[in-house]
Parts: sequence; structure tokens; C-alpha cells
Amino acid sequence: MATTGMQLLGLVLSIIGWVSGFMVCSLPMWRVTAFIGNNIVTAQITWEGLWMNCIVQSTGEIQCKVYDSLLALPSDMQAARGLTVFSLLLCTLGLTLGVLGVKCTKCVGHQSPKARLARVSGIIFAVAGFLYLIPVCWTAHSIIRDFYDPYVAAPHKRELGPALYLGWVGSALLLIGGSLLYAGSSPPGIPSSPTFSSGESSPRRAGGSTQVKGYV
Repeated sequence: MATTGMQLLGLVLSIIGWVSGFMVCSLPMWRVTAFIGNNIVTAQITWEGLWMNCIVQSTGEIQCKVYDSLLALPSDMQAARGLTVFSLLLCTLGLTLGVLGVKCTKCVGHQSPKARLARVSGIIFAVAGFLYLIPVCWTAHSIIRDFYDPYVAAPHKRELGPALYLGWVGSALLLIGGSLLYAGSSPPGIPSSPTFSSGESSPRRAGGSTQVKGYV
């Protein structure tokens, strides 16, 4: 049976995950400067993201520069760009279908098509959350690997940026929200509310009236 509360909760969590994913895609804080050894006190901090890198001065001034060429970027960053943008597009499609499919909306009259739309929306949100998770985990693995690699110079080592933690939270929200939206929708072809109650009550009343007539 379809549960409106579960559908709405799943849709709200998915929307929050979508907004978090948009912030993850746009923020430049995927990789931040690692403070190692004599670099504990430094005059500037480096931020690296998917679209730009920024240098934060000790005075608080921030200078950002967009990457000049897409082809000049490493392959993992190119893949991260593609996956995050594709996930944003999937979330947009999932949001549209979710709004059409939840029970509290009147965009689609019949319950069976609404349930199908809601379930497809839940699947799309879950897939988008998984696609968000791939570049975030891939980047985190690369940062940790280079951090403990003795052949990588200390100035080139990076730490996990706040955008990665936000990416994990957004992916979890999309996976949970999509699962709730899918589970809260009734299977196609099954009515959302039973109709046999009124059908059973009428024969009983009819039977009762015939018995009375018989006694009379």
C-alpha cells in the first residue's frame, strides 16, 4: 500500500541530497593544502575543485582561477565532472517524476500511473546517489594514497576537503530518500485503498431486510 508520509519523506530527503550534490559540484574545496612538517604555519592555503582552484591568503583574501582546459585535467577529475553533472540531471528528472507521482498531488488522476512514476523517481534518485558516491570516494582514495606515498613531495600532498564530506552526506540522503520513495509507493495495478468494505456491507443489509420480511 502506498504511504503518503513515506513518499513525502523520501522526496524531501532526495531534494536535500540534490541540493547538497549541487554544492559539492560547485565548491572548490575537494582538495585542501596538507599541513606537514614545516608547513604548519603557511602564508596561503590552496583549494582545488572540479572547476577551479583557489588560493586563500593569510589576510583572508581569496583568489580563484577557472581551469583553462578540460583536456589538460587528470582523467579522474574529468570523470568526476561528468558523473556529478549527469547525477544533477538525473536528480532533476527524478524530482519531476516524484512530484507527479506522490499521492498528495493531482497532476495525474489515476493511482496506478502515479505509483509507477513515484517508483521510477525513487530508482532515479538512488542511481544518482550512487553516481555521486563514485567520484567522491575515488577522489578521497587518491588523496589518501598520495598523502602516504613517500615519493610525493610534501607541498604537493593534499587533505580531504569539506566538499567530500558533504558529498558523502548528499549521496546517503539520495540513496535513503530514493529507497523510501520506492518503498512508499504501491505496486502498479494495485489500488491504493480497498473497496470491498462497502460491497460486503450491502449484502448483509439486504439479507437482514429479507429476514425481516420473512418473519412478517
